[in-house]
Amino acid sequence: MILIVMGVAGAGKTTVARLLAEELSWSFRDADEFHSASNIEKMSCAIALEDADRTPWLAAMRAAVETWLREDTNAVLTCSCLKAAFRQTLVVDPARVRFVYLKGSFDLIEARLRQRTHHFLQAQLLQSQFAILEEPQDAIIADVSDPPAVIVTKIRKALWI
Repeated sequence: MILIVMGVAGAGKTTVARLLAEELSWSFRDADEFHSASNIEKMSCAIALEDADRTPWLAAMRAAVETWLREDTNAVLTCSCLKAAFRQTLVVDPARVRFVYLKGSFDLIEARLRQRTHHFLQAQLLQSQFAILEEPQDAIIADVSDPPAVIVTKIRKALWI
């Protein structure tokens, strides 16, 4: 099974996904590892990515998902997946690829981003992320105001794992 932990920047995707992968003894990958240097440079300069910028990024993640499924590797992947079309790109096998949506208020997530100093994505880009967000209808939804351990427990209960 592949679990894709999605949401806007600052929602806690990496924290939750790492903890979940660790508890399940599954592989973990962060979507940031799949970005090109030019995408990272744009985001570092507070320039929102266009869909054309995201196409190779999504293709690289899809290839990883296909490999994991072919090799029967359980994995947790973080990915913003803000649009339904992006999620559809990654759902190689609907029976074995599931989404977890980390949902939170703009104010809470903006406060988190302003506290981060180690990440290339700037807080100024958060509004653009909320603007394009198409909330999933078929994901496990977790409230980001809960502590990460509580979120992971809720995810595991929802998946029966």
